[in-house]
Amino acid sequence: MPQDTTHQTTPTPTGLAHLVLTSLRTNMRQYGMIIALLALLTTFQIWTGGDVLLPRNVSNIINQNGYILILAIGMMIVIINGHIDLSVGSIAGFSGAAAAVMMLEHNMPWPLALTLALTIGAAIGAWQGFWIAYIGLPSFIVTLAGMLLFRGATRILLEGRTWSGLPQGFQDINQGFLPETGPHTNYHNLTLLLGTAVCATVLWQEWRKRTQQQQYDLTPLPKSLFLLKCATITTAIMAFTLTLASYRGTPVVLLILGILLVLLSFIMRNTILGRHIYALGGNRAAAQLSGVKHKRVTMAVFINMGTLAALAGCVFTARTGTATTGAGNLFELEAIAAAFIGGASMTGGVGTVLGAVIGGLVLGVLDNGMQLLKIGEDWQQVIKGLVLLLAVAFDIWNKRRGLTTTS
Repeated sequence: MPQDTTHQTTPTPTGLAHLVLTSLRTNMRQYGMIIALLALLTTFQIWTGGDVLLPRNVSNIINQNGYILILAIGMMIVIINGHIDLSVGSIAGFSGAAAAVMMLEHNMPWPLALTLALTIGAAIGAWQGFWIAYIGLPSFIVTLAGMLLFRGATRILLEGRTWSGLPQGFQDINQGFLPETGPHTNYHNLTLLLGTAVCATVLWQEWRKRTQQQQYDLTPLPKSLFLLKCATITTAIMAFTLTLASYRGTPVVLLILGILLVLLSFIMRNTILGRHIYALGGNRAAAQLSGVKHKRVTMAVFINMGTLAALAGCVFTARTGTATTGAGNLFELEAIAAAFIGGASMTGGVGTVLGAVIGGLVLGVLDNGMQLLKIGEDWQQVIKGLVLLLAVAFDIWNKRRGLTTTS
């Protein structure tokens, strides 16, 4: 008798849950730290009895970690370019000290002092970038020298003492909030308006991205998963907005971070400079053979890092209200940790500006949650070290997984 040669195939699951899991597996690097941040928030929210997500505490997390998030953005770009910068803490301390001296000793208006401090940071970045890009010294050595040099320069500039009495306008860079406008309500009206505008802009970008994928015959997300993604984004943004609006509104430092995030994300994604930064980090030799002006790109990366380090130093000085010789201590380690936790690769060429912010928030929430639980500082350092180790291990595992999948 003839045998039945028909083959029965197992139907491929097409449900929404399957689509979500497939998307998560495909974009593990992109979504992994977002999931980790949400898991941290949920865990500490339960352990602290709901204190972590109180409006006042959310504002505190932003203000306390603003300077680290600024440094993490710059550090992420440096690492993507295939370098490292150990001097950012010292540059931050020196720039903040310089701003304080200009305001207190020379009676300089704080906007001018801030501008000059940023210029100092850019000049330091250009100085270090010159040694790295044009002389050819390793960035590790150049920035290690810079760390020592500007740590000592800060002590000389401040004459070994603490300077206080900074103008209130300068302190509001970190301590201030956007003013209230409009009729009296239970929420901060300007924050609600900003949150709604951000939500509309993000949703428009998602729709535009999907439309472009369809025009170029690329495969977009299935409609059900796209709608789920949009609903999740809307819920997250508006929940965050309502949380801030129910306290004192939008912190000034959050507005600064938002501007940096939008500007530098655009540069890294949509400009020739951004593509060259990724190319040099991914394969420097191939990028140079392709005509990438690697010296100019490296200079631009370190000028940007120096400027952001100076801004972070001024933000930190504004928060404490004083300029001290210890400002900037270990900031570089926090920034490097935030970048790697946020998805940077040890070999360069991988990472996003948003990832740096998420990595910084992971560290910030971890710090804040452990403080609320009254965990000792010694154990806090142990836990943060383990988190960094796991983040780098995850990066290596993800790479090997990708190689196994393609082979």
